[in-house]
Amino acid sequence: MIVLGVESSCDETGVGLVSEGVLLGDALASSMDAHARFGGVVPEVAARAHLEAIVPVLHEALDKASLQLSDVDAVAVTAGPGLSTAVQVGLASAKALAFALDKPLYGVHHLAGHAAVDVLEHGPLPSRCVALVVSGGHTSLLLLGDLGRDPIVHLGDTIDDAAGEAFDKVARVLGLGYPGGPVVDRVAREGDPHAIGFPRALSRPSDPAYGFSFSGVKTAVARWVEARVDAGGEVPVADVAASFQEAVADVLTRKALAACREHRVDTLLLVGGVAANSRVRSLAEERCAAAGVELRVPPIRLCTDNGAMIAAVGDLLVRAGAPASGLDLGADPSAPLTGALLAGPWT
Repeated sequence: MIVLGVESSCDETGVGLVSEGVLLGDALASSMDAHARFGGVVPEVAARAHLEAIVPVLHEALDKASLQLSDVDAVAVTAGPGLSTAVQVGLASAKALAFALDKPLYGVHHLAGHAAVDVLEHGPLPSRCVALVVSGGHTSLLLLGDLGRDPIVHLGDTIDDAAGEAFDKVARVLGLGYPGGPVVDRVAREGDPHAIGFPRALSRPSDPAYGFSFSGVKTAVARWVEARVDAGGEVPVADVAASFQEAVADVLTRKALAACREHRVDTLLLVGGVAANSRVRSLAEERCAAAGVELRVPPIRLCTDNGAMIAAVGDLLVRAGAPASGLDLGADPSAPLTGALLAGPWT
C-alpha cells in the first residue's frame, strides 16, 4: 500500500509518499519569505501560496519516488488543527485526488503526524512513549500507544504562546528578524546562557505538572531589553538570546522527563520545528542519558511541517485497518487531540 500525504496547516506545502514505514519520496514548498515583512504568518497569504504550490509539489514528490498517481492506494491529509484557509486548500486538494483516483481518504491530526514521522527514520515506535511536540503553533506533551489504533492521551499543553511563537517574538524584540527560531539559536551560541535569569513559568509544585506558558518569559525579555536601553546601556544580544533559549529548553525537557517518570515509559520522542533547536536537543540528550530514557528525534528536515509526516501517520492508519474518513470530511482549525484519525463531518 502506497499512501500519499498532504500537509498545508501553516506556511509549508508538503506532499510525501510512504509505504510500510518507508519514505519513498517527498517535496516541500515554503511561503516563509512572503510572511517575513509582516513578522509572522498571514493566513490568506499562506492559503494563496498553497494553492499555487500544491500541484508542482505533488509532481516533484511523485518524481522523487519514481511513481505515478495511479500507483497511490490511499490519500492522507491534515484536517486540523491549523490556519483555517490553509488547511482547507490541502484538504480540498486531497479530496480531489481521492475522488479522481477512487481511493480512500484519511483526515489526520497534525500533531499525530509530527509523532509518526520518526517512524521513517528510526523504525516502529515502542508500545508506549511520551512525545514532546514543540513548534510555532503547538507545545504539547502526549502519551502514545499504537498511533494507528490507540487513543492519544494529552498530558499537557501551553496555556498561551507556543515555544516557537515565543522564539519569533523574542527575535523581533532583539531585532533579529523572522523566523526567530533559527536566528536565535545561531546567535545564542555566542552568548552566556546563565547571564540573565529569565523565569521558568509553571514550575511551582502547585502548578499544572505538564502545563506550559511562554508568554511570561517573552515579556520578561522585552522588559529587560527595554530597561537596558532606557538606562543607556548596550543590549548584549547573544547573552539575552542564550538566556532566553536556556529558560525554554529547561522547562521543556524537565517536564518531558517528569512525564516519562510518572508514566513509567523509557522512550521520549522529541518532534516539531523547535526540536531542531540545538540547545533543546542537547539538553534533552543530557537529561535522557542521566535518566536512562531513550531519546528519539527525527532528522531536522522532518521536524518542521512536511508531507512525509502526514503520509507516515496515514500509512500507520491504513496498516491498522482504520476506517476512511470519507469525502464529507471538513476542516477543523482547532481539532482536539484524541487520536490520529479525524473522521467527519464535524458536528
